[in-house]
Amino acid sequence: MFIKSIAFENFRNLEKDVFIPSEGINVICGDNAQGKTNLIECIWLFTGGRSFRGSKENELIAFGQKFARISLCFVSEGREQNIEITISGGKRAAVLNDVPKKLMSQVIGSFCSVVFSPNHLTLIKNGPEERRNFIDAALCQIKPSYAVLLTRYKRALNERNALLKDIPRHRELEDMLDIWDEKLAEEGVKISIARNSYVEKLSGPALIFYEGISSGRESFGLEYRSSVNNEEKTNPQALKVSMLTSLNQKRAEDILCGYTTVGVHRDDLSVIINGREARKFGSQGQQRSAVLAMKLAEANVLGTERGEAPVVLLDDVLSELDPARQDYLLNRLDGMQVFITCCERIKGAGNAVRIENGKIFSLEE
Repeated sequence: MFIKSIAFENFRNLEKDVFIPSEGINVICGDNAQGKTNLIECIWLFTGGRSFRGSKENELIAFGQKFARISLCFVSEGREQNIEITISGGKRAAVLNDVPKKLMSQVIGSFCSVVFSPNHLTLIKNGPEERRNFIDAALCQIKPSYAVLLTRYKRALNERNALLKDIPRHRELEDMLDIWDEKLAEEGVKISIARNSYVEKLSGPALIFYEGISSGRESFGLEYRSSVNNEEKTNPQALKVSMLTSLNQKRAEDILCGYTTVGVHRDDLSVIINGREARKFGSQGQQRSAVLAMKLAEANVLGTERGEAPVVLLDDVLSELDPARQDYLLNRLDGMQVFITCCERIKGAGNAVRIENGKIFSLEE
């Protein structure tokens, strides 16, 4: 998979233009606040996901403008394809291969990418929600129908939580929890099995990448940790029984709290370095290396599952890596189209452009 061209109009500070990248490594140079990350964010939006910066839709539109429009021409599955996204009124609308889509979720899986930015350091530092989102976002690109599964689970969870808040005033409603417990367990089993399977596939490549980044000086591991105590991680029936049992055992506590305290929405991904939790005991350098290894492994698994490598987006990744680690990273990206942002050009790292006040120039200009 590779991008042939990217066009943008009224997107953040980027001037209206068409950018034609190389099929290999593309280095995007420039000072801070010139638009480097805006270009990376623009590319990422074509996956169908939300901004990796947590931006609201209206923040993507250039100041003083009413809309933004971005379009992508890319090659995937042996044919040229296109996506156009229009942003206005706090919403995004997409056209995939000239066919309008009602929902952005219908674009997911068409164009695949893996992004790493300084924001992703919080993947280890922060709470379990970000680590769950990391797994879920990766699974959505591998199997777009997984997004529908997540939506069904969240809808059931919201209904159960609303019921939990009403029960203290209307005790006769408590019997209705059985309905939502069944629905949560039914969808939760599918999510749990999918996540466990993905983490198992991710663990091997992540270990190899981490050992390479750390020059083999440290061990590394990943473990999916469920809020439901059950050793039968791949047995749907056994897992469903465990989920229903846990929901029943926690019912009184849930009614008191007003929300559901157990389920796949409370699960976590444990990152282990040298036998210890990276979140609690890892240094900033170790956490950065761990996230980078996980992102490289994500690209590896996605390429294996889809049968073609995704586009890799690295936003300000190399600035804190020494030359040896920079070389290791670049060598691991062979055969992929890569976009790297940095302040200065990386020697021998392929096609290079610079961004100044939102305008893209060839480095020779």
